[in-house]
Amino acid sequence: MRKLRERSLQAVAGSAKISVAYLQKLENGTVNDPSPRVLRRLAGALEVPYYRLMELAGYLDPDQEERRLPSPVPWVLAGEELSAAEWKAVAAFVRYLKEQRDETHPDEPESGEETG
Repeated sequence: MRKLRERSLQAVAGSAKISVAYLQKLENGTVNDPSPRVLRRLAGALEVPYYRLMELAGYLDPDQEERRLPSPVPWVLAGEELSAAEWKAVAAFVRYLKEQRDETHPDEPESGEETG
């Protein structure tokens, strides 16, 4: 994710308050057990869902996803501090977009569905 975002080791490590050497070890698999606290900071630095990093690190079982509280925030909104009313507005807008997609392209499969 760091490379996809075109962020340097120094920038991510600094933002996550970890050393560059530790981040390198995480990336190359030398360290396999990062603490949840480190994962929380990395999630913020990389703008990815914390729960996804917890899952990748083996702290969460993907089959138990429905037990998560609260539900993860889409990565584009990670770090945004929105009020309850603003989150409701975001949800309403997403529903609107999905309805428009369904009306405009009723025969196209939804994201993640196989075609053919």
